[in-house]
Amino acid sequence: MCGVSARATLITVTVLLAALVVAGALVPIPTPAEIRGWADGAGWATPVLFLLAYSVLTVAPIPRTVFNLSAGLLLGEFAGVLIAMIATALAATLTFALVRGLGRRWVQPHLERAALRAVNRRLSGGGLVGMISLRLIPVVPFAPVNYCCGLSTVAFRPFLLGTVIGSLPGTAAAVILGDALTGTTPPSLIAIYAALALLGGAGMVFVLRRTQPDLVEV
Repeated sequence: MCGVSARATLITVTVLLAALVVAGALVPIPTPAEIRGWADGAGWATPVLFLLAYSVLTVAPIPRTVFNLSAGLLLGEFAGVLIAMIATALAATLTFALVRGLGRRWVQPHLERAALRAVNRRLSGGGLVGMISLRLIPVVPFAPVNYCCGLSTVAFRPFLLGTVIGSLPGTAAAVILGDALTGTTPPSLIAIYAALALLGGAGMVFVLRRTQPDLVEV
């Protein structure tokens, strides 16, 4: 029975993969420029629906990079960065409020443990500078940091402000890259945007290394 079941599963997977390959060959795949045209044709619905989807879905541990690239592809560089940053702030606020309101009462007794107490002290003691440094590190995932901050004693104001400031360089870079896929942005403008994003991020890291070196080296 196990052999028959495994063989049936293998056949099913093979058929599905073959169907996907055939569909990909027969169905025309829209170009980035065509996708931008569809988004523009939808009018105000595109930024509103995208903002809602971004704000809600990134409460879960879904990489923001996917949404930032999509923001550039669908909305362009200026509107894309604006919508992405608003959605980032909303998602961070929603996650922080949910975790602190619903989850902290169960975690509070465990905050006395040495390891969790150290994490809590690192987050809450760093303040605004600590939050900015965390958000500037590309490999630090967005949602888990929100969860940890909600469970810690970090105040909401430095959490939100640090999230917005620290997330801006990486968000802008991803949005600009997504916009570049449409081929409508001049290469020189892309280079300027990328340089500004890199300089902004490097400047923040430099200041943080001078003021709070231990927080930058997370």
